[in-house]
Amino acid sequence: MNRTATAPIDLASLTLMAQKLRRHAVEMTTAAGSGHPTSALSCADIVSTLFFHQMRWDPGDPHARDVDSFVLSKGHAAPILWAALWEAGAITEDLRSLRRIDSTLEGHPTPRNPWVRVATGSLGQGLAASNGMALANRLDGIDAYVYCLMGDGECSEGSVWEAAQFAQLHGLSNVIAIVDVNGLAQSGPAPYGHDTGVFATRFRAFGWNAIEIDGHDMAAIIDALEKATQHGPTAIIARTVKGKGVSFLEARDDLHGKPLKPEQSAQALAELQGDDIRLHVAPQRLGAHPRPSATGVSIACDYRPGQSMATREAFGHALRKLGDQHPRLVVLDGDVGNSTRTDLFAAAHPERFFQSSIAEQAMSGAALGLATGGFVPCAATFACFLSRAYDFIRMAGHSRPEHLVFCGSHAGVSIGEDGPSQMGLEDIAMFRALADSAVLYPCDAVSAEHLTACALDTPGIVYLRTTRGKTPVLYANDESFVVGGSKVLRRSAQDRATLVAAGITVHEALAAAEALEVCGVAVRVIDAYSVKPLDEATLREAARDTGLVITVEDHWRAGGLGEAVATLVCGEAAVHVLAVSDEPRSGKPDELLEFHGIGREAIARTVKALVD
Repeated sequence: MNRTATAPIDLASLTLMAQKLRRHAVEMTTAAGSGHPTSALSCADIVSTLFFHQMRWDPGDPHARDVDSFVLSKGHAAPILWAALWEAGAITEDLRSLRRIDSTLEGHPTPRNPWVRVATGSLGQGLAASNGMALANRLDGIDAYVYCLMGDGECSEGSVWEAAQFAQLHGLSNVIAIVDVNGLAQSGPAPYGHDTGVFATRFRAFGWNAIEIDGHDMAAIIDALEKATQHGPTAIIARTVKGKGVSFLEARDDLHGKPLKPEQSAQALAELQGDDIRLHVAPQRLGAHPRPSATGVSIACDYRPGQSMATREAFGHALRKLGDQHPRLVVLDGDVGNSTRTDLFAAAHPERFFQSSIAEQAMSGAALGLATGGFVPCAATFACFLSRAYDFIRMAGHSRPEHLVFCGSHAGVSIGEDGPSQMGLEDIAMFRALADSAVLYPCDAVSAEHLTACALDTPGIVYLRTTRGKTPVLYANDESFVVGGSKVLRRSAQDRATLVAAGITVHEALAAAEALEVCGVAVRVIDAYSVKPLDEATLREAARDTGLVITVEDHWRAGGLGEAVATLVCGEAAVHVLAVSDEPRSGKPDELLEFHGIGREAIARTVKALVD
């Protein structure tokens, strides 16, 4: 990629701007009475060079795609970002409003401020998101770079090296990582102090170009940034001083996250004096040709009643079909595509499929980065392995993506002989806990295909839970499904209880209902395929009609379907929760369902005991 010509480099002006940014950082954190001034001071020279010389961007348009991007992975240094944006004229908000409840200048960057694409501050996440942003640029033909500023202590996170591997494997030459090696962590020296060679060696081992520099030498910073645009992906390892520019703050290991008192601030500002420089940032746009968004996406199923197919298989078929219609659908997988069945999409749309290998954090972060580019990412792996990526998923929630879908397959004890390490039993709780999320759990092939289509159209984060084993088709091909809906599969005026199930346990509940009917006990059966949001009207009606609700789920008792239903119908019916409550073991699926009290015979016994 070739850069456009830039104005002659004025090192003195950039140095003065860095000094001014430091003053702002001190003033902001002192006014706030909290924050991380010393972490901001160490990277001021780097930020000054990026925003006022290197990056091609438009201070008048925070939503522009056809520009270089900046991700502050060391999010605690947020004051330096707000200062640079203010000096560039990109924001006009009072810098002294830092960390105030009515301000977008939060303690760590979030998209509450329009210049922030992904929330950061939980360290080790920025590089993975930068990868996704770079992929989005590639797909849309945008000749732009993504600059990710990281901390040295942050590089203790394994997710950094997952992301480094991902970038190299996918040839992301437009990703530039800058590591601020100030040598100090929160509680003392960083693991390798100022030894930049350790980080350079690590990045090179992952196939990156690595450049070691003095992070306060403006000429060296500029030279490294120019070289980074010629070879990629590139890591610039910058040796810096924490608290740079203020004599009584420099290289102190006991001042992390401590703002200055007013008298200290005055002394610091006296040392940081310089010309009140103003630098104009000329808007630069690179041009973009994004793929059009999908309109009128639909799914057509072709299954026979009673036909056996795993919902994970149907999910794969749905992705392949939807990929034909939805040019902004992209799929990521964690080396289990032939099990999650994302391999069906990969075969049909290889340019929009990204293999993450066994690196669920890198997969989740890249998915979020793709979402910021207007794509609809679907990231899939076994449900149990999503727990490894949960901090990324949690932070994705704070990033408020327009669309982001996760699919967890092989959920619950019903996977069988593989045993507890492979059984996703906490995944519903994980995704229910996210604000404004949706959780969908199909029970057959038809519902799996239609709910996959629903997931892609639903704003925010959506979790789709699929099953390993085959289940019979219950629904007609043209059955309709909506987020927040459910299906009443059995009902009568004589119903003495309501069985509420989802996924694999729908079939167990139906079989139990048939056995109970022979015994003269009528029960209602509801497929609560939308676990979040629940179908409030249908469930409350059933609670009032029958007075007893029994939930059945292949999930831990805590945080699952049972708790959700019990909270909803509290006061309208008695609720009994059937769920996995003991440590699982290897065994055949039917044996395990019965062992944990969620198989058809166990359900029937429980209903009889309760209604009698």
